[in-house]
Amino acid sequence: MTNRIDIAKKAPKVYRAMIALDAAAREGLDEQLAELVRIRASQLNHCAYCLNMHTVDARKAGETEARIYLLSAWEEAGDLYTAKERAALRLTEAITVLSSHEYVSDEVYEQAAEHFGEEELAQLIALIFTINAWNRIAVSTRKAPDVR
Repeated sequence: MTNRIDIAKKAPKVYRAMIALDAAAREGLDEQLAELVRIRASQLNHCAYCLNMHTVDARKAGETEARIYLLSAWEEAGDLYTAKERAALRLTEAITVLSSHEYVSDEVYEQAAEHFGEEELAQLIALIFTINAWNRIAVSTRKAPDVR
């Protein structure tokens, strides 16, 4: 594997700004919901480091093994996830996988808005773009999970 770079050491202002953004994005959101969103974005972005971190954190927050294991197939998991969680996961996927053919449709946005007030929805969007930034940092710097 190519050389790794430690963002915290080599770009400390950027790293501190990300830590502050992460803290701000989490405010007011349910911890279990936030971890599901972080795991799903990390799955889509193939970020092993963040997947490991957030599955551990989800368990600490009280998340079940079944819900963690089935998250990559949440749409096929019946009512294992609440309507609010499904709306958050659908929004996570739409924001994470932006392309000329896939985007945050009015339908996805309106479904999220049915379950989240404006402030909570703004926080959820912030959480989603923040985990996407963390995923890109970890993947591009080849940060490996510590799974010993």
